[in-house]
Amino acid sequence: MISVTHLSKKIGEVQALNDLSFTAQDGHITGLLGPNGAGKTTCLRTLFGLLKPDEGIAEVDGINVAEKPIEAKQQLGLFPDPFGLYERLTPREYIQFFAELSGMSAKNAKQATENVIAQLNLGDISDRRCKGFSQGQRMKTALAQAIVHQPTNIILDEPTRGLDVMSTRLLRDILLDLKARGHCVLFSSHVMQEVAALCDHVIVMANGQVVATGSPDELCQQTGETSLEEAFIKLIGTDEGIAA
Repeated sequence: MISVTHLSKKIGEVQALNDLSFTAQDGHITGLLGPNGAGKTTCLRTLFGLLKPDEGIAEVDGINVAEKPIEAKQQLGLFPDPFGLYERLTPREYIQFFAELSGMSAKNAKQATENVIAQLNLGDISDRRCKGFSQGQRMKTALAQAIVHQPTNIILDEPTRGLDVMSTRLLRDILLDLKARGHCVLFSSHVMQEVAALCDHVIVMANGQVVATGSPDELCQQTGETSLEEAFIKLIGTDEGIAA
């Protein structure tokens, strides 16, 4: 489970997070939905310990990220930009490197790498160099790195950005499988279809604050709208930054 309580963060003159509080449950896919500049990425970076909050607490499975960053990171999997893979490494080498980086012994990292290669059906490309991989192959390799150490929580920042239609559908299937396995999946997006298709719970953000929470259907009911996009526009009071 991931929770943030009264989280505030100022970057320069911008109040990126402003008394932000929410919870993402295990066995659910939770979406951070908001226009550009809403504070979604700042929130996720704070959860992963890349930024230190000015006020408030970010917790992963009850572990305070600011106080125990290493322990918290061991319970987190961060989905990186799939286009930033080390192209001279094979998926096996890449995944095992990050498994050991997460604190696993070489022996355990090797076994965990084998397990995740099997889980994501990467066997046919596991010993090929990443250079020249398709978008789908890159995405699966990047996701394997994120879950190799079996974290209970997965964080993704606009995960379908730059992916083609087939890769996007494959990623959705994998995230639904992680949910079914009991993982807490938290991702940010400003793509309505993506959120509506995946999320059990949505946190609508604007100006670093929570504007509304609920399932996609509940947000529509709250606003009297029939689509998540129209509900979102009503909730944040502007159509600026909306992506279809």
